[in-house]
Amino acid sequence: MKIIAAIDLMEGSVVRLVKGDPASKIKYSNNPIETAQKWEADGADMLHAVDLDAALNTGKNNTKIISDIIKSVQIPVQVTGGIRSVEALDEMLGPKKAAKVVLGTLAFKNPDLIKQLSRKKLEKIVISVDQINNMIMVQGWKEASGTKLTDAINMFLSIGINEFLLTSVERDGTLEGPDLETLEYACSFNGAKIIASGGISSLLDIVRLRTIGCTSVILGRAIYDGKLSLSR
Repeated sequence: MKIIAAIDLMEGSVVRLVKGDPASKIKYSNNPIETAQKWEADGADMLHAVDLDAALNTGKNNTKIISDIIKSVQIPVQVTGGIRSVEALDEMLGPKKAAKVVLGTLAFKNPDLIKQLSRKKLEKIVISVDQINNMIMVQGWKEASGTKLTDAINMFLSIGINEFLLTSVERDGTLEGPDLETLEYACSFNGAKIIASGGISSLLDIVRLRTIGCTSVILGRAIYDGKLSLSR
């Protein structure tokens, strides 16, 4: 199982939110580059850089910092947050840029556009299936897409995308444990690769996620609060 360390960015700082609520912001560092290099040194297989300002439409972004993070580490970096146009997608997937791009709002608002992308680009896209009660949320988790989890996975598998980042919004940042039932259901789709996120707080959680078939796990608050160590 691939271990992915999250770096959530807001106003240039490394933060964590509880259930995606900006009012719950916990600031962990003013030095994202140092944080990225620490998680790499500790043994992360990949980094998950989130531009919360762009995702929440605050009028700011952390694009330059994310670019600097990518340049500062040797491990791959996947990027998400506010990527809502083909131009923005192309910018993130340019030379020496992100290894993967996680799409949510753009993919669900305009799936026909995703269908038109080249095979090379599709291979670098992960679909963010952020859900509350099996309903996909978009626009920084503020708006229901009208699409159910089942329909979302089937739709994008048919397009040619097989990797999905499943976050149970109600558990994100809570350390209450992952939504194993929903994650196991998602893993049952033939050909789907599921990245688990939300609520993970212990080694036992990770073992359970591997057992049900998740291919990767994103660790956020658990590693920042010292509940889990990336060192192997």
